[in-house]
Amino acid sequence: MSASLLHHARERGMENVHLAVEEEDLYSGYNDYNPTFDSEELENDVGFQQAVRTSHGRRPPMTAKFPGTAIGARPLASSFGARVPVASSMGRPITGAVQDGAARPMTAVRPAGYTSSMTRGSTFDPLGQSRGPAAPLEAKNEDTPEEKIKILEKKVNDLIEESCMAHSTGALQLALEKAKEAGRKERTLVRQREQSGNADHVNLDLTYSVLLNLANQYANNEMFPEALNSYQVIVKNKMFSNAGRLKVNMANIYVRQKSYPKAIKFYRMALDQISNAHKEMRIKIMQNIGVVFVRMGQYSDAITSFEHIMSESPNVKTGFNLILCYYAIGDRERMKKAFQKLISVPLGVDDEDKYIPSSDDSDSGMVIEAIRNDRLHQMERDLKVLAEKYIMTAAKLIAPDIETSFVTGFDWCVDMVKSSQYVELANDLEINKAITYLRQKDFNQAVETLKTFEKKDSRVKSAAATNLSFLYFLEKDYEQADRYADLAMTADRYNPAALINKGNTVFIKQDHEKAGEFYKEALRNDSSCTEGLYNLGLTYKRLNRLEEALDCFLKLHAILRNSAQVMYQLSSLYELLEDPQQAIEWLIQVLSVTHTDPRALARLGELYDGEGDKSQALQYYYESFRYFPSNIDVIEWLGAYYIETHFCEKAIQYFERATLIQPTQVKWQLMVASCYRRSGNYQKALETYKDIHRKFPENVECLRFLVRLCTDMGLQDVQEYATKLKKAEKMKEVREQRVKAGREGSARSRREGREGSAGESDVTVATGQIWSISNTKGERLSAKMRSLPGSNEPYEASSPGEIDASYLDPLGPQVERPKTGAMKRVEDDDFADEELGDDLLPE
Repeated sequence: MSASLLHHARERGMENVHLAVEEEDLYSGYNDYNPTFDSEELENDVGFQQAVRTSHGRRPPMTAKFPGTAIGARPLASSFGARVPVASSMGRPITGAVQDGAARPMTAVRPAGYTSSMTRGSTFDPLGQSRGPAAPLEAKNEDTPEEKIKILEKKVNDLIEESCMAHSTGALQLALEKAKEAGRKERTLVRQREQSGNADHVNLDLTYSVLLNLANQYANNEMFPEALNSYQVIVKNKMFSNAGRLKVNMANIYVRQKSYPKAIKFYRMALDQISNAHKEMRIKIMQNIGVVFVRMGQYSDAITSFEHIMSESPNVKTGFNLILCYYAIGDRERMKKAFQKLISVPLGVDDEDKYIPSSDDSDSGMVIEAIRNDRLHQMERDLKVLAEKYIMTAAKLIAPDIETSFVTGFDWCVDMVKSSQYVELANDLEINKAITYLRQKDFNQAVETLKTFEKKDSRVKSAAATNLSFLYFLEKDYEQADRYADLAMTADRYNPAALINKGNTVFIKQDHEKAGEFYKEALRNDSSCTEGLYNLGLTYKRLNRLEEALDCFLKLHAILRNSAQVMYQLSSLYELLEDPQQAIEWLIQVLSVTHTDPRALARLGELYDGEGDKSQALQYYYESFRYFPSNIDVIEWLGAYYIETHFCEKAIQYFERATLIQPTQVKWQLMVASCYRRSGNYQKALETYKDIHRKFPENVECLRFLVRLCTDMGLQDVQEYATKLKKAEKMKEVREQRVKAGREGSARSRREGREGSAGESDVTVATGQIWSISNTKGERLSAKMRSLPGSNEPYEASSPGEIDASYLDPLGPQVERPKTGAMKRVEDDDFADEELGDDLLPE
């Protein structure tokens, strides 16, 4: 027994003895580590892969356990090769402690890349890149109700965003369609939630967004009843917080429908539901209430709203509206107080000096350069420009009414502005005072007021000199206009108005090339200067550079689409370029803008006449005559047209009107008498000729007609008129000889061109050119009429001309009478083909 106990003790003692049979590797223990940190085996770890794909791994263990995987815990190896389990309350290995006398493993060796396998030829790969790509994640199952609801919610949000983007680009109908589709999808989403049992988890924010966007798109498309219904749905739903603010939108719709009492009601309801903490919103609603009261004509209620705003949160827009209300009720004193409040409203805009870079600090200079023209600075400039506009408009409005005279009123406004932050506006008010003088036709006072600016700063001096140059140009004092134009250019070379005035003065001096240079410089300084572009086109037209002029007016037409003057110039240029169809098209566009312009109508009739379209020409000439019955050229054409078409009775009324317009012109009265004769009313023709003879006793044409008519009618007065005809022709012969002896041939030709009573040779030429019916396309009747004695020259009874007893009727040969008898004989009523008897010819 003792031997057995000794043997047992030896065995137990040998368990703790390590025999150095084989020499161990010094670093063999460093590769042993906690399996929890083994990242190489994670791909094959079933438990870990399941935790990645599901939420299984997110749940922490409830009890302490050994670290490991779903397969089982692996023991931790020590430096002696023993593997003992390491326990932790959360499955994490214990650090900084010793388990059963084993030393803590060194964990920094393997991450550094030192492994025992390196000695066996493996590559250095601390990041594990040689293992290849990770296995793909398991695809989501979209068939579950939760996934379907999420997808549908995303679609609804996308539709709302698309609707808003479509509205921002101006596609209002598309925006409405997207909003409606979003509403349908949202209702489908609610039904799916109810079916899946998640009705309690309804997304109220999404429902609110859908309904609000739909209501807004209805309002943008002016579908006001539908928009109001959509807003009512939101407002009546108590689950939506702050929905009462949408009554402002409903009130805005009522304003657009001009239902002002309802708009006031809803504005006040919205005001009651907004707390005092939202001060700015309450101020804006009260401003809307004041504007609606103004539209209703209830100025007292509007004043109450505006005064409250000016006491709580003053702004320039409300101050200007308050001045308008006081002006409407005629309260002078309160107008003054309101104007003082307006110019004292703080804008909250920083001084412009902060945008001036300093030469010392380069970094600050770069920052200033970056913010010099950013959106914030642009907003500040716009606010300042708006305030100046309101102040200028208010001053011009109240100045004539706040004092006994507008001069005193303007002076008061100027004094108030000079003592405010808008000092630079005082000079502009002075210039407006000069313009007011102009409106009152007091040119001397206007000039005196503008001359006071000659010693002011450059900007004001340039504006005043520009106005003075324009005034002198209108008065045709071109020297003074040129002087002040130079002064304006000296003060501000980049003033386009000054350059245009200078170009105009040069244009008057016929220096068109130089004028064009000034107009070009004005356009370089201000590309939107329409006056410079128009004048440049006229300059090119005067220089016969028609294509360049056409380019100028086409550019101007793109800017001023409805300018009748521009379209008329385009028509004129196309006519000069021998393109009558384009000229007609542009004139038709002119008439679409100014329907009753007699000049454009007459011009269009002239173009149609040139094209040979007599019916269209008659229509436009008649319309021109209807709107302006004193245009002698139109009257001339209409009379000639009716004579040519053998309606002499209709021509009489036009020549009688021409007689009223130019009573000293004998040819219109001769035309009336000729129309009577051609229409067969010989007695009336004889009376008309006798009346002409009493007014113009030395007119040879009238005497010849009287001799012919008296001879044809067998009257006793034929001898008397024949004697007068001889004397008149002798007097003409004597005067002609005197003219030939005292003047050169060129002077005589000019004299004959101005004579009021044409000689026989002139009448013969006129007969051949005017009254003969022409089959040539484009021959104009008014041109033929102008070959008669000048219609704009007074009649001269003692004008030279060739003596000839023969006479041709200016109305041409009369239509032959129908042959009704068996005997063939020619009816010839034309006096021009007969010769006077020897007893009637001068000796």
